[in-house]
Amino acid sequence: MKAHAQTIGAAESSRVRKDNHAEDLLDEELIMHLERDQFVSATSQPVARAVLGRRATAGLWALRVFVFIVSAMVVYAFIDQLH
Repeated sequence: MKAHAQTIGAAESSRVRKDNHAEDLLDEELIMHLERDQFVSATSQPVARAVLGRRATAGLWALRVFVFIVSAMVVYAFIDQLH
């Protein structure tokens, strides 16, 4: 009985993904036919900030620190090669 419920859940999930994909394609097709000012107006609306958990926030901060360190290493290597 449990396997049957999982099969139904998987089928429902697949259908939802297909519906979402069809909606995305329809949205992309509609955007292609907008005039330039309509496109700019539609895409310039701000998006709400995502609510992230502590782990995601910590991961993003770690990524920022990593990028800063690697950037400093690249700048140092470039300046060192100038001499």
